[in-house]
Parts: sequence; structure tokens; C-alpha cells
Amino acid sequence: MALNIKRPNGTEDVLPRDAHKWHTIEKIARETAESYGFGEIRVPTFENTDLFLRSVGETTDVVQKEMYTVMAKETKFTLRPEGTAGTIRAMLQNGLLNEALPQRVYYILSCFRHERPQAGRLREFHQFGLEMAGSQSAAADAEVISLAKTILDRLEIKNIKLFINSIGCPACRSEYHKALRAYFENRKDELCDTCRERLDKNPMRILDCKSPICQDIAKDAPLIIDYLCEDCSSHFENLKKYLGNLKIDYEVNPKIVRGLDYYTKTVFEFVTTEIGAQGTVCGGGRYDGLIEQLGGQHIPALGFGMGIERLLLVMEKQNCLYLAPKKCDLYFATMGDAALETAMALAHDMREFGFFAEFDLMNRGLKAQMKYANKIGAAFTIVLGDNELSEGKAKLKDMKSGEETPIAIDEKFVLNFENIYMNNVLNTVEDETGNSLFAFTEGDN
Repeated sequence: MALNIKRPNGTEDVLPRDAHKWHTIEKIARETAESYGFGEIRVPTFENTDLFLRSVGETTDVVQKEMYTVMAKETKFTLRPEGTAGTIRAMLQNGLLNEALPQRVYYILSCFRHERPQAGRLREFHQFGLEMAGSQSAAADAEVISLAKTILDRLEIKNIKLFINSIGCPACRSEYHKALRAYFENRKDELCDTCRERLDKNPMRILDCKSPICQDIAKDAPLIIDYLCEDCSSHFENLKKYLGNLKIDYEVNPKIVRGLDYYTKTVFEFVTTEIGAQGTVCGGGRYDGLIEQLGGQHIPALGFGMGIERLLLVMEKQNCLYLAPKKCDLYFATMGDAALETAMALAHDMREFGFFAEFDLMNRGLKAQMKYANKIGAAFTIVLGDNELSEGKAKLKDMKSGEETPIAIDEKFVLNFENIYMNNVLNTVEDETGNSLFAFTEGDN
């Protein structure tokens, strides 16, 4: 029978068999961010629409074409298209920016954009991101870039290239806008309707247009890096110096402008060529005017967003290691109602000690139960029937070696199991290649 209702186009389901891949990225990203002094923040999935109009920019593709906005009575709400605006709003509203600076926060969240779905580009996608508020030093830029690179390195992702650029401050961008308008004016009639509107309001957004025609026209446009003021130029040179000190390889790409209006000075992208056109796995930069624009004091800030789905695509392509999913420590195969009741009680005790225990809930025969235990990868099994209950003991079977060990069915069952578990499992966490058994490649799964 065909399903009447399917998931919306541009969204994906994450099934239990794949959740450990997400957990790998989330765990490494969290632990890396926390080692750099960042704490987790959680913000609403939707915000007042004005927040994104003021921060992301009315001339961006995100605002003009991609936002999901609803009217609730007399208020417009928008599902967040990115993480920075809502996070800065939360930092302002909750007084974090009145505390000791710099303030450092990170988040893992879903974002929503109405785009044409394709590999690496979904309408609901997930990001790990972070924001640092308070420092205007290029050393902070290098710190944030270093953090992003550390996450990618710890995930063991290869062939990722760092591109950096500076898009200046409002002062030098004013002169740059004049040069852009003069350049595009000669071919104004060839631009798409959206970019013709942008020409007067914000010509830099033409450089970010997805139209092949506009991209072709823009390929020889003036470069912002040639219009930087002394302060922005000095900031960019310091960033390059600090990245060199950290031995972080980079390439200056003067055509990076990022797709959101709040960026100033430093912008950067980590890019791979292994997943097609959507190769940017991490992008970010500095946004020194955003906090003031949202009603706060002038506090410089910067951050990045890292696409989890895109990271997963790269990791799949490169057969990267994942944290092993939690598997059953002990499966109770039961015969009869009395054995089932005993298994339920023992499994409860096992779980209280942190073990993963299962027993039959499908009224399977013994052979089918053992087949199921093998299928779920149970480390140990134990058969309980009338004989085992009457004797007060059973045989614990190591499913990997086949070795059987007698074990008493009494109040010390869990402690006795723990001793056997420690001896038979934790002493052999290194396999013949020296890799931890708690991580494996996709091909090993």
C-alpha cells in the first residue's frame, strides 16, 4: 500500500542506524568548542521576522526568496534561516553581553530555507555554530578559524581547503559600492530582475547571485580587497600572520563575500571538492555592527556555521571513522513465563548499572531469539528456562569467542556480570590494527 503522507520535499529522516554518525560530529564539535571556552546556548526555532530583515539583509537571497514566514494573528514569525541572528538576540536579551567579555557560545540547531533540494542543500538542514562577542582583534578571528579546523581535523576529514577574504567595513565598502555600480551599470539590462533591484540598494549582493548569467557578468567585477581602508587592511594582514603562526594553510579568495549582509572585515570558508557544487562545509566571519544594529552597544563579534549534512556527505565519501553505536551488552533468551519475569527483573537491574540489556518481547522460540541476539550484535547472551531457575545458575555466552561462563542467578548477578564483562571486553579494546573497537569505518559497519 502506498503511503498517503510522506516527509516534505527537502527534508530527511535520521534513522537509529545512522544516529551514531550525527553523534560523532556533535560530540567532537561540542568537546572542541568547550576546550576553547565556549558554552552551549539554545534558542527558539522561530523568531520575529524583523530580526532577520534587520540582520541578514532585505536584499539577500535568504530574505527575498528562501525564508519560511507565517502570520500569527498580527505578528510575523519566521523559521530561522541561520543561527547567528537569533543567538545574538538571545545574548542581548539575557544580558550576556553585560558580563565579562569575550562571551563565547555554541549551538547545534536546525535551519530552514526554501531552496531547490539537491545533495548537500536541504530545506531543513542542521548546523553546528558558534559566536564570540567582545574582541576586535584579528587574533580572535584566528582563534575561531583554528577551532573550526580542529573540529575538521578531529573528524579526520581530508582535502578541505581554507579560503579567506576581507570585505571591509562600512567606510571602505562605500567606495567599493561605487566601483561595483559603475561596473554593473554597463550590463544592467542583462542582470536578473532581483539583481537590477540590488544594483542601487546593495550591489555586493549581485556577487552572491545564483543565476549563471549574473555570475558570468560578475566574474570580472572589481574586488573588495583592492578597496580596503588602512584599518581593515591591517586587520587582514594580522589575521594572515596569526594563521601562519598557527601553521594553518589558507588561500586568499577575493571573491568570497558570504550571503548575509551582517558580515564585515574577515570572511572565510572551508571547502571540499568531493561533494559537488555544495562544497562549503563551514563558513563564517566577523560582524562588528550586528549587535549595535539589534539595539545593543557597539560590540564586535564573529562566528561560523558548520553544515552537519555536508560534513556527513564528506565523511561517507572518505570512509571516515565514527563513534560506535551502543550495542546490547546482554540479551536474555527466555523459555516460559517464569523465565520472562526473571529476565525482566534482571534486565531492570542491569540498566540501573548503565548496561544495555534486552529480553524477548515477541514470543519467539529459543532458536529465533538467538538469531535475533546475533543480529543486534549482543556482546553476551544467557538462556533462562525452568532448569536454570531451579538450579539458580546459567551459562553466560560471549558471542564473539563462543566461550561460556557459569553465573549465579541471584542478587549479585549484575556485579558478577560486570566482572566478566570487564575481563572479556574492556581488556581487548585494541584490535589487531591498533584501532579502538569503539570506532569503525562505514565499511566495517
